[in-house]
Amino acid sequence: METDAEEVKVAFVRHIIATLAYRGGKAVRGAPSGFGEFRACEGSRAAGEILAHVGDLLDWTSSFLAGKQEWHDSTPLGWDDEVQRFFAGLAAVDSAFAAGARSQVPVEKLFQGPIADAFTHIGQIAQLRRLAGSPVKGENYVAADIAIGRVGPEQAPPRREF
Repeated sequence: METDAEEVKVAFVRHIIATLAYRGGKAVRGAPSGFGEFRACEGSRAAGEILAHVGDLLDWTSSFLAGKQEWHDSTPLGWDDEVQRFFAGLAAVDSAFAAGARSQVPVEKLFQGPIADAFTHIGQIAQLRRLAGSPVKGENYVAADIAIGRVGPEQAPPRREF
């Protein structure tokens, strides 16, 4: 019975990763030129620095799934490269879960730590888009077509934006 419960948890966390891909893709897609350097105010992180941190969070999650815990503070790449890194990180996490990798810590802890943190930072990027004059449209995310395993830049089109 415990195996079934673990399989349900893993399926749910894979859906969470797919949701991060959908929402993150929406936040990073179509960003204006120079957006990676945009910051809300002096002393705050630029959009590219935030996205690099999300990449670090996904790498950290992958390290747990590889049986170790390694954290790196990466120097931000250019915006397009960080976007590619974001999707590659999502794919690595999803692939590890799909292949049966299990973390040293429970999946609930991975969610409450790096994965939830990544959602927070994707929200910051969406807010910075608005401040930069390039807002991301709101959406009824309950209606969104989000599928386990769809973690790349190609996402289903929005069903109900507003």
